[in-house]
Amino acid sequence: MNRATQTVTMTLLAAALAACTTVGPNYKVPQDAILNRPAANAPFLGASGTPFQSAPLPPAWWRLYQDPVLERLIVQAFAANTDLRMAAANLQRAHAIVEQVEEKKTPDVDAKIAPQYGRVAGSSLGIPEVLPRTGLYEGDIRVSYQVDMWGRIKRAIEAVEADADAAQAASDLAHVTVAADTTRAYAEACSAGYQLKVAQATLDLQQRFIQLTGERIRRGRGTALETSRAQAQFEQLRANLPPLEARRRVALYRLAVLTGAVPGQFPVDVAQCATPPRVAAAIPVGDGAALLRRRPDVRQAERQLAGATARIGVATAELYPNISLGASFGGVGMNSQFNDANTWKWSLGPLISWNIPSPRSARTRIAVASAATSAALARFDGVVLNALRETESALTIYARELDRNAALRAARDQSALAARQSARLYQFGRTDFLSQLDADRTLAASESALAGSDAQLALDQVQLFLALGGGWETTRAVAAAVAVKS
Repeated sequence: MNRATQTVTMTLLAAALAACTTVGPNYKVPQDAILNRPAANAPFLGASGTPFQSAPLPPAWWRLYQDPVLERLIVQAFAANTDLRMAAANLQRAHAIVEQVEEKKTPDVDAKIAPQYGRVAGSSLGIPEVLPRTGLYEGDIRVSYQVDMWGRIKRAIEAVEADADAAQAASDLAHVTVAADTTRAYAEACSAGYQLKVAQATLDLQQRFIQLTGERIRRGRGTALETSRAQAQFEQLRANLPPLEARRRVALYRLAVLTGAVPGQFPVDVAQCATPPRVAAAIPVGDGAALLRRRPDVRQAERQLAGATARIGVATAELYPNISLGASFGGVGMNSQFNDANTWKWSLGPLISWNIPSPRSARTRIAVASAATSAALARFDGVVLNALRETESALTIYARELDRNAALRAARDQSALAARQSARLYQFGRTDFLSQLDADRTLAASESALAGSDAQLALDQVQLFLALGGGWETTRAVAAAVAVKS
C-alpha cells in the first residue's frame, strides 16, 4: 500500500505540474502590426465628398438598392452557390480536426477479453505434472492519460482552433464575394439592357432622319449622296447592338451559375431588365477601424498568424519528454479459477518516453515554425494594407465617375438641344446636310457615352461594397439561429 500511495502521489504531482507549464509564446496581435497604427483606423481620405456618409455599412448592403429582384437573387445564391458549399465543407472539416485534437485531452480506455481453449505448460508454472486441457481466459481494462506537461496538446488545440476560425473567415469572405458577384452580374445584365434601349432609340432617330432625307430628295432638295451617308451612319449605329446583346447574355449566364442553375436557366425577368441598379442616397462607408474589423480576409490573416504562433509552442514541446498516466485491471487464468483472488491483476503508474532530439534538429523545427510566424505576420500586414488600398481606390473611382457622369449628362443635354435646333434648320433649308449629320452623330455618341457611364457607375458601386467587405453578417446570424433551434 505504501508503494501504491507513493505512485499515486507522484502521479498527482506530475498532473499539477502540467497545469502550470506551457512552452512557446502566448499569442497576441503584435504591437507593431499595421492594424494597430492610428492611420489605419482613421476616416477614409476618399470619403469626404457628398456621395458618402460616415454611418456604418449595413450588414445586408444590397437592400440599399431597394430592389426585390436583386434580394431574391442573392438569397438564391447564398442557398445554392457551389463556392459557398465548398466553403461550408472546408469549415466542417476544420471543426472536425479541432474535435480530433481535443480528444487528446481525454483519457483513452481500452478493453480486451481473450477466451481460449488449450493446455498450459506445467513447467511455466513450476509444476512437473502435465496439466489437462482446459478453458483459459484473459481480460484487461486499461486507462491511459497523456499529461500535457509542456503544453504540447494545449498549443496544438490553439493552432487548430485558429485554423477553424480562419476557415470561418474564408466562408464569410466567400459570402461577401458571392453577394458582390451576384449584384455585379445583375447590374451588368440590366446595364446592357439599358444600353441596348438607348442604342435602339438612337437607331430609330437615325431611321427617321433617313426618311426625312428621302423626302427632301423627292422634292428635289437633296442628292443621293446624302442618303448614302445617312444610311452609312445608320449601319454604324446598328453595329453597336450585337456586342451589347452578347454582354447581356454573358451576364445572364453568369448570374444563373452564381445562383446554382445551368446557364440556360437564367432568370427571365432579369433578361427584360433595362434599368441599371443604383443606390441613389449617400453610401454609408464607416471608417478604417470598422473596415478592418469587418473584412473577413483581415480576420482570416490574423487567425492564420495566431495558428502559426501556437505551432512554435508545439515545436518547442518536442524538446521535452512525454508523460502518460496509466492504470489497468484484469484477470488471467483457467475458467475453473474464474474470480479467484490469485487471478486478478492491476497496475498504476506513469509512463515516461523521450525521443531525445539532437540540438540541431530541435533548433531547426523551432526556426521553421518561427519563420512561418514571421511570414504570417507579413501577410497579415499586407492584407490590412491591401484592404485599405482597395477601399480608398473604390471610393475615389466611384466619386470621380460621378463627376464624369454629370459632365456627360450635361454634354448629352447640349447635344440633344443642338440636334433639335439643327433638325429644325435642316427641315426648312437653313443649314446643310453635313451639319445635321454631324449633330446627329454627336448626339448618338453623347447618348452612348452617358449610357456607358451609367453602367460603369453601377459596377463601381458594387466594387465599393465588395471593398467594404460586408454581407457575411446576415448568414452568420441565420446559421446561429438554426443552431439554437436544433
